[in-house]
Order: sequence, then C-alpha cells, then structure tokens
Amino acid sequence: MTDLTWNDQLRDQLDWHWTKQLRPRLDGLTDDEYFWEPVPGSWNVHPQATGPPTIDFAFPEPDPPPVTTISWRLAHVIVGVLAMRSASHFGREKTNYEIFPYAATAADALAQLDTEYAAWLAGVKSLGEEGLARPCGPAEGAYADYPMAALVLHINREMIHHLAEVCLLRDLRLERN
Repeated sequence: MTDLTWNDQLRDQLDWHWTKQLRPRLDGLTDDEYFWEPVPGSWNVHPQATGPPTIDFAFPEPDPPPVTTISWRLAHVIVGVLAMRSASHFGREKTNYEIFPYAATAADALAQLDTEYAAWLAGVKSLGEEGLARPCGPAEGAYADYPMAALVLHINREMIHHLAEVCLLRDLRLERN
C-alpha cells in the first residue's frame, strides 16, 4: 500500500506527460518554427519593431476557427490555460490575453511556459486533499460549483491536448524542409 493521495495522482498524471512526452519535444525550438504559419491566415504572435508582441484573437472565435501557429498555441497554454487560472486560484498576479507580455522568441516562450507550469503545479499541490473538493468559485463561470479537482482534470486535458498539437506542428514544420 502506498501513501499516494488524489492530489498526488492528479499532479502525477500531468507531470508524467510533461516530463516524458511534452516538454522534451520542445527543446531546441527555433524562432523559425515558433512563428511558422502552416497556412495563410494562421493566427500568430507578432513581434513589433517597438513595443511588446501582439497576438491574434477574437471573442467570439470565428467559425471555422483559424489554424494557429506554435507561438499562438504556446501563448494560449501559457496565458489562458495556466496563468489566468493561477491568478484566479493561487494568488498569481492577474493577467489576461490583452495585457500578457507575449514572448518575442521561442526561448522566451519556453521560459514562460516553464514558469507558469511550475506555478500551476505548486498551486495544485497547495490545495491538498480538502482543497480539491472545494468549489472552483466564480472565476470558472458556469463551472463555479464544480470541485477544484474537476478544474485540475480539465487543465490536465488542455495541457496534454494543446502541447501535443504544438509537437505535431513542429513535426510538420521539420518534415517540410
């Protein structure tokens, strides 16, 4: 019998994918790959001659949604999946898509990803067992009454899904050359 808790299990589920599959596949990501647009009209992050990079987005999302680049997908994970949730639930400084300082290089984006991932995982750990059962609260809108464990599972799915897409885009870009 082990002393593993549900909190351990939820963190281990994501961390296994992060450590064994996702994060190693992003090592060595180049700026060319980061900004590569697989089709015309792809949503991207755009460095500016002066000022911070900008990101393409619209609410509501167009139908059909545009194809997105590695930079856009990483920004979505960094900001919408991790940073905004850490701000809502774990005391991180508030942020959103309009004010986040997007990375102008692949190396900077990976550093942001590592930072936000570590903050999220530490936040989940801080919940303990009892915190996983408490309601998410108003930050999660229609899901406010769901337990925090449901949010953690959702973030796990989002991370695995979107970072697998990033890996696929990287594979497609490398095969194109």
